[in-house]
Amino acid sequence: MLLTIDVGNTHTVLGLFDGEEIVEHWRISTDARRTADELAVLLQGLMGMHPLLGDDLGDGIEGISICATVPSVLHELREVTRRYYGDVPAVLVEPGVKTGVPILMDNPKEVGADRIINALAAVELYGGPAVVVDFGTATTFDAVSARGEYVGGVIAPGIEISVEALGVKGAQLRKIELARPRSVIGKNTVEAMQSGILYGFAGQVDGVVQRMARELADDPDEVTVIATGGLAPMVLGESSEIDEHEPWLTLIGLRLVYERNIARS
Repeated sequence: MLLTIDVGNTHTVLGLFDGEEIVEHWRISTDARRTADELAVLLQGLMGMHPLLGDDLGDGIEGISICATVPSVLHELREVTRRYYGDVPAVLVEPGVKTGVPILMDNPKEVGADRIINALAAVELYGGPAVVVDFGTATTFDAVSARGEYVGGVIAPGIEISVEALGVKGAQLRKIELARPRSVIGKNTVEAMQSGILYGFAGQVDGVVQRMARELADDPDEVTVIATGGLAPMVLGESSEIDEHEPWLTLIGLRLVYERNIARS
């Protein structure tokens, strides 16, 4: 089995693949203070609950693929693979790792590993041109050409960041639950805030995607728009531009990178 680990700024998502099928997944908070030993214990506990794996940390794991936007966590995970998975092939996505995705940016090193991984998975699953909308700590929009090139993207404040900012900066406002209101026109402060977040972000997604598609292809209708990320389900029903929802897009990309660097070497 292949263990994939996607470390984001707020959450870390782990997936367990049996061939091309994801058979188990977990979501935990990202904590830059966790040591390699603490991460190993956490992994042991999660994987110990799966019937196909034994109690031994490395039992049943044949490969590991990791990408991280938090350098300190990547450092500790590198130590985890060395100390606890020493005999297991591991790929940590960083400069020098083969992804097969040309990066057409002024400085390719600036692009987060997760965004390149998402581009790879998008082309593999849906072909190009495509736009990947990832609803995470930030809402990111990534453009992929018909040839599978990473063309560039857009970064906007994420949904949770916006909700938190409203609660902190608004004198008469407070933190609210991210939920669908009864109607667009809120009948109380909480519903008004929920409406602003939900329909505001849906409008943002549609507006940005439409502009990106016009720049990406002669016929914007040829562009496939894929949503991913933990908060994507909240916006799916209100966006008119999203074509596909793939919650495990990054994990699938990590599987593909592993295959390109280890399985086929």
